[in-house]
Amino acid sequence: MTQVPPELPGFDLTDAFFKRQKQLEAGLGIGDIATHSGTKGSETELNWLRMLAEFLPRRYGVTSAFVIDSHGGLSDQLDVVIHDQHFSPLLFEVGGAKYIPAECVYAAFEVKQELDKGNLEYAADKVASVRRLHRTTIEVPHLGGKYDPVIPRRIIGGVLVRRSDWTPPFGESFEKCLIHLDSRDPQGLTWALDIGCAVEHGGFVVKRDEKGGSINIDHSEPGIALIYFVMRLMRLLQVMGSPPAIDYDAYLNSVPGTD
Repeated sequence: MTQVPPELPGFDLTDAFFKRQKQLEAGLGIGDIATHSGTKGSETELNWLRMLAEFLPRRYGVTSAFVIDSHGGLSDQLDVVIHDQHFSPLLFEVGGAKYIPAECVYAAFEVKQELDKGNLEYAADKVASVRRLHRTTIEVPHLGGKYDPVIPRRIIGGVLVRRSDWTPPFGESFEKCLIHLDSRDPQGLTWALDIGCAVEHGGFVVKRDEKGGSINIDHSEPGIALIYFVMRLMRLLQVMGSPPAIDYDAYLNSVPGTD
């Protein structure tokens, strides 16, 4: 007589996502205690850093940092930088400020309280300061030969806020602002923003065709803003793949007397 295996218990994915959302919300709520705008901004930034560091796979580092390149270029200070911490070094840390090689950066985010035109443009300028940096890439030896140099992908850019000042939060005015940022550099999309989250109103992601055109913006309902954002972010990071192998000689050659 054939035995029928017992039915396995189901997994309520919807309930699990909502519980995870509540955990993420709790991790971002501490900043409400602060009343001074500077203190509140700093605490909000730290909350985003903690939340992302807890959620993302361990191959990714999450920190506030400057980004540098082998030509001596320097980005603006970024509130949140997602970077490779498996192959790439943290080159310098001076007085608490961290300096990360451009090659190991996956994503850069600006943290604000509100989503509006000024803050979107400010975030885009911060992200552009990273994308303009030079990134080296070299062959990687392996037992059977060498892997070809990786072509560096465009760094993900985004914004993290508490709420949207637009009505509706992701309506026509919001979309026009994102399209305008794309139009500053239609080929390289230097100022383009790709993803973001307004905790009280929803997460959003910008979808483009292979040539960077045909902008389309998808966004979530308010109740799943954070879980939507982190899942979309992980998908974008997945597409990025491995970072380019750093040409350490290029960094060393920038120092006089080391040729």
